[in-house]
Amino acid sequence: MTKTLSTSTIVDQLKKLFEQEFESEANTIESLPVSGSDRRYFRLSNDKHSAIGTYNPNTAENNTYFYFTELFKKHNISIPVLYRKGKDRKTYLQQDLGNTSLFDLLMKEGLTEEVKKQFHNSLEILAKVQWLAGREVDYKQCFSTQQFDEKAIFQDLMYFKYYFADMQKVFYNKQLLISEMEELSKDLGRVQPQMLMYRDFQSRNIMVHEGKLYLIDYQGSMQGPAQYDIASLLWQAKAQLPNKWKEELLNGYIQSMNALPISKMDEMHFRRGYLQFVLLRLLQVLGAYGFRGLIEKKPHFISSIAPALKNLESFLSDNPSLPAYPELRSLLETLCSEAIQKRFQTITTQHKQKLTIELNSFSYKENGIPKDEHGNGGGFVFDCRGILNPGRQEIYKTQSGLDIGVKQFLEEETNMLAFLDDAFSLVSISIEDYMHRGFEHLSINFGCTGGQHRSVYATEKMANYIKSKYDVIIQIQHINQSKWKK
Repeated sequence: MTKTLSTSTIVDQLKKLFEQEFESEANTIESLPVSGSDRRYFRLSNDKHSAIGTYNPNTAENNTYFYFTELFKKHNISIPVLYRKGKDRKTYLQQDLGNTSLFDLLMKEGLTEEVKKQFHNSLEILAKVQWLAGREVDYKQCFSTQQFDEKAIFQDLMYFKYYFADMQKVFYNKQLLISEMEELSKDLGRVQPQMLMYRDFQSRNIMVHEGKLYLIDYQGSMQGPAQYDIASLLWQAKAQLPNKWKEELLNGYIQSMNALPISKMDEMHFRRGYLQFVLLRLLQVLGAYGFRGLIEKKPHFISSIAPALKNLESFLSDNPSLPAYPELRSLLETLCSEAIQKRFQTITTQHKQKLTIELNSFSYKENGIPKDEHGNGGGFVFDCRGILNPGRQEIYKTQSGLDIGVKQFLEEETNMLAFLDDAFSLVSISIEDYMHRGFEHLSINFGCTGGQHRSVYATEKMANYIKSKYDVIIQIQHINQSKWKK
């Protein structure tokens, strides 16, 4: 079993990489939102430099990432610069590309020509990944699976069956369905061309930095059909790209592909393969949302089910001959019925205020836990008194959690970052659920002895975390500020 390092050890290792790369110390270390993997991300910065530090205990996965990084760099594909790797290959430091993904850009600006242009650019980059870098791949370097073959396709279909379809408790002939899925897997396994497949090519994995696009999270790449990645981008559930865009973007990809020094593809065969993999991707995504949302109870994924079903409904309507298996077709039509979709429809907040999150730092000694004035019976209360108190040291007595000296002490000498990582995870569950259900207020309180150091720092860090992840209104109050020692 791989031993997981403590937060303080991870931070120390990343700080060393930062100092080696930039010949200066990182003054600020910010823990970034975690994804569905074991990877952890930190932003390290000072007045002149900023970088993203990553910790992943799975060295095999890291080695795959390093391999593809070198390969893509060789072909001038836009990816973050890999500055340094730790000796144990569990930590690495790379270029800071900010916080804006292509998906964020779409959500912020809407269906503009500029956004469409960036989607075009994304597919142009994808063509180079698949057809230029793809020609040189040593697939033995792949971390999980070397090839997206018939077996892998069948696993995706069963994933959808177990974690979404079966959980809706609808009737179907199970033996016949499995038999059809086996045949569909064989059919899809024969689709050409087989090149480098990104596996998770969607707008959240494309960063926009200073007007330029960069690809991230490509360590899951393997050999597979080129059409799968196009389907992943164009049919991403929450993106909800218009059909006209999808057609234009597909045409753009084919033009980019034909402009490369490669053998020309049969376009009709390519387009049919694309439609087949659109269907597979839609089902795979529903399986993932079912597992993450219905099994693990993560609100973000539950809220994604409704648009995913809308995508599937639209596809079935436009493609009456797909899938060419009657039992599977019947099941999918049932799952797209009004009754099923109603289970997952997001409560609209169109006519309601945004969720307001009230963040307070307070003193247990002076004021006690803040009273909730909104009639909700209180909110989160985190007790910071278990964290070493910088206020006991003479140098920090007249400072607060807003000052850099106190920040450095808490980040380097205490378990504050690990404490906050757990707090972030707990709070995220409620924020996503509150937004999903249209609630308007949530209070989050951090307390310490004097309400000057630990609680203030934690409150500010929580505010920054929420700002980076959610579209909400944030109100911050340091209740004991007037009584801080000066």
